[in-house]
Amino acid sequence: MPKLEKLEVNGVVIDDTFAEAFGMRATAVLITAPSRKWALQAAASMTGFATSVIGCGCEAAIDVELPPSATPDGRPGCRVMIFAVSTDELQKQLTNRVGQCVLTSPGSACYAGLDGPNQLKLGSALRYFGDGWQISKKLGGKHFWRVPVMDGEFLCEATTGMTKEAVGGGNLLLLGESGAKALAAAEAAIEAMNQVPGAIMPFPGGIVRSGSKVGGKYKGMMASTNEAFAPTLRGVVKSELGPDINGVLEIVIDGETSDAVAAAMSAGIEAVTRLGAKKGAKRISAGNYGGKLGKFHYHLKDLLP
Repeated sequence: MPKLEKLEVNGVVIDDTFAEAFGMRATAVLITAPSRKWALQAAASMTGFATSVIGCGCEAAIDVELPPSATPDGRPGCRVMIFAVSTDELQKQLTNRVGQCVLTSPGSACYAGLDGPNQLKLGSALRYFGDGWQISKKLGGKHFWRVPVMDGEFLCEATTGMTKEAVGGGNLLLLGESGAKALAAAEAAIEAMNQVPGAIMPFPGGIVRSGSKVGGKYKGMMASTNEAFAPTLRGVVKSELGPDINGVLEIVIDGETSDAVAAAMSAGIEAVTRLGAKKGAKRISAGNYGGKLGKFHYHLKDLLP
């Protein structure tokens, strides 16, 4: 087998590998409020503790902020996306998070953020909080529930769409001479990736330091530290790191479609290579399972701009 040539852009080496991702269920809602501050507050609360389906039940984040001209009620808002491994779990997470974090937020309203034949209950599940005082309203072919609350009423669309074509687990590994340089690269990547609609990066600020492998030596562990990319373990394990790498950060991407994941990864790679090796990452890689588990494969060399 011929040796592959090293691919390098602006001093950043790009591994000849791929990210392996999985099919998921996803939904979206539009949250509006009297001000941008309160729309973001409701969305931030709703998407808290939603980094990984392994421990959180779902993966969620703000997709895009929306100006008043782009929302159903002419107020500031944002689109939130939620991903889960099954329809039942997605419905559970949607109901709990909107009920506890959006219904409770001052002045909020909640609308469907995704169209399609597959529907999840939104206001139809939350209307019971009205204790019989809730009002059903149909307007423009859409069904809403008006639930009385102490600052007026909570307006919530009855249902929102769900897609079975969502993808979770796209990823990039950014390797730097130091943790600070790896973080600079990751921040540049996230800034660019946040501009891609339909894709979210669910970990804190879009970045995860605790990249994992499947399973572990302790009973019941679904995932454990990826020692091959841990700089402090170099020399005592089979390491993937050269002597010049002392910081690694991962970005995990979920997308409404496979194309959204690919576009976000491409945007991230472009941002990291533009920053260059001197200020950011010296190497870009990705995590996979040999192509045996996830049907979606994103080859880094194919994502170069």
